[in-house]
Amino acid sequence: MSPRLYPIGIQNFEKIRKEGYLYVDKTALSRPRRFGKSLLVSTLEAYFQGKKELFEGLAMARLEKEWLEHPIFHIDLNARSYKGIPDLVSILNEHLEKWEAIYGDQKKDRYLEERFRYMIERAYERTGRKVVILVDEYDKPLLQTLHDEKLQEEMRSTLKPFYGSVSPC
Repeated sequence: MSPRLYPIGIQNFEKIRKEGYLYVDKTALSRPRRFGKSLLVSTLEAYFQGKKELFEGLAMARLEKEWLEHPIFHIDLNARSYKGIPDLVSILNEHLEKWEAIYGDQKKDRYLEERFRYMIERAYERTGRKVVILVDEYDKPLLQTLHDEKLQEEMRSTLKPFYGSVSPC
């Protein structure tokens, strides 16, 4: 019997499943504690990508019937330190530019929220499927600016219209 590999520090569902790390299926629990937000986001990403093979032997394999692939916009706000608005704008721009390379950059000179809304609409038009938006560490820019009320308000003023541009298609 080979030793079990523990996924210490690994927050990627696909890596855990493909490389044989121990994974505890908490699907049947009403409120998984200590699951790990980043791992949950990664698990949802694999699910909405329709990666059925990663869920073999897990509860979801028995529950899901269709396994449809959806366009996914995964925003990870953990990758940056937020010392000012340019840091937040920069990471949002990085994500938008990646999606614009796929869905078109006709609105690249507009406000962040207009560009985001346009990406959502284009992805839906192109695929015919609703877009899945996954945000990891959504509150990091706000938590890192708790000490500076003015900067925190600027962060909120930037994030609110960006997140507000999301509505069902």
